[in-house]
Amino acid sequence: MTTTATGRVALITGGAGGIGRAICRGFIARGIQCVLADYNQASLDVAVAELGPAATGVEIDLRDFSKLPELLAFVQQRFGRLDILVNNAAITGTGHFEERSVENILGELNINLLSPIVLTRLAFPALQRAGDGRVINTVSLGGIFPLPETGIYSATKFGLRGAMLCLGMDAERHGVKIGSVMPSATETPMLMREAIEGGNTLQFMDPPQQPEDVAKQVLRMLDHPCLERYPRISESWTVRLAMLAPNLLPRLIPLFRKKGLRGHARYLESLRRRGLVQVRDGQWELS
Repeated sequence: MTTTATGRVALITGGAGGIGRAICRGFIARGIQCVLADYNQASLDVAVAELGPAATGVEIDLRDFSKLPELLAFVQQRFGRLDILVNNAAITGTGHFEERSVENILGELNINLLSPIVLTRLAFPALQRAGDGRVINTVSLGGIFPLPETGIYSATKFGLRGAMLCLGMDAERHGVKIGSVMPSATETPMLMREAIEGGNTLQFMDPPQQPEDVAKQVLRMLDHPCLERYPRISESWTVRLAMLAPNLLPRLIPLFRKKGLRGHARYLESLRRRGLVQVRDGQWELS
């Protein structure tokens, strides 16, 4: 049965991005008011114009924790309630670990791990008052399976998954239902940038899923809350089986990488055919 949503309010971080916008479309179709929190005002303007009057945009840098209470205060002042928090915002760095700046590393940790935990804590009173408060997190298969060259991203996703599993198991005490969606590579502007900037090719072993595939699982969380959902259940079994013997990963990764390199080449060509990227002066760039 579909959850009755009339009058409910959701706060979605990274709401102007591909996954965030798809989640908002699903929520709005159910009568849920959406507050999109994002760092990019131009993207917010486009998203709000597309989604209509049920969407409200708020520009915010989630790395500035002092702004998080202000964000929640805005939601309370505007709507008087908060029923659903979707921790969706995330970034991933490219380049070798030893070449990244400390500031760059801390920025990724703050956005992917610390801000969702802090925001969830600050939102708890409102979610508890809602009576059926929900926290839904966009985590990643990278929170189960470590990929070379994405150590910080994996650290954030392993940590977020662990924190939300613990909170979810304690729901009977605090009364807020908490779960996570665990997508693999999803076609968003962030993934496209990774594809052209030399991001980890292992995530291209299979064709990327679409933001709507992730949003579908978020909506299922509303109807049938649980600790975790997977857009591609077969991938979840693959990574979990591989993690039964982590010492074998150095032997398995080269095999996976060969498949990933082929998939990466196919994906770049797919982006080129669709006019989403182009080659200029021998370099790939977004169109």
